[in-house]
Amino acid sequence: MILFPAIDLYGGQAVRLLRGDYRRMTVYSDRPAEVALAFAKAGATHMHMVDLEGAKTGERKNLSTVREAVSASGLFTEIGGGIRDEAAIEAYLSVGVSRVILGTAAVENPSFVEEMVKKYGEAIAVGIDILDGAVAVRGWTEKSSLTCDELFSRIEKIGVKTAICTDISKDGALSGTNRELYRTLSKKYRVNVVASGGVSSLSDIRALSGMGLYGAIVGKAYYTGALDLREALKAAKA
Repeated sequence: MILFPAIDLYGGQAVRLLRGDYRRMTVYSDRPAEVALAFAKAGATHMHMVDLEGAKTGERKNLSTVREAVSASGLFTEIGGGIRDEAAIEAYLSVGVSRVILGTAAVENPSFVEEMVKKYGEAIAVGIDILDGAVAVRGWTEKSSLTCDELFSRIEKIGVKTAICTDISKDGALSGTNRELYRTLSKKYRVNVVASGGVSSLSDIRALSGMGLYGAIVGKAYYTGALDLREALKAAKA
């Protein structure tokens, strides 16, 4: 299983939110590129980034910060947050990002996602963020009418290879991840599932790896010291 240590960006800083609440934000570093380099030095090969400002507004205020982090670390980088048109996709790919994650666009403009998958292939992933059983959009600030299964079925049909699925109720809470959700999704759909939200222990990582999951994201647990990244990477390969 691939482990993706995460950097969430806001105002050019590495931050974390609690359950997606922008009012409950903790700043962990004002030098995200140094955080990314630390991931690489610990042995990580992949990195997950989110532009929290982009998720709300669709603007790419943190593009230069993303460029610096990718350049400093050399990691395979995926990024999400407000990517709703081809210009945004091209902007991120041009600064070295390997995969872009479409979230709100996958709910509101499925034909656009299908077109982008045909053009960019596996460089396109979809983010499926679950809140009270519904798919959340616009930086988790709104709930759509789609369920998790409805969106997974849709993206599978149009050829999306990778989905980053977040249980928002678990995100940033260090309470463990929703193992049953990911076990079900990995068995049900022909999509590479990346687990996100609440991955906070070696036990979580071993369990997700053991069910054959494609990937998992580690965020707050890394920043608080609850997880040692070197140990977590070893657990992901077990």
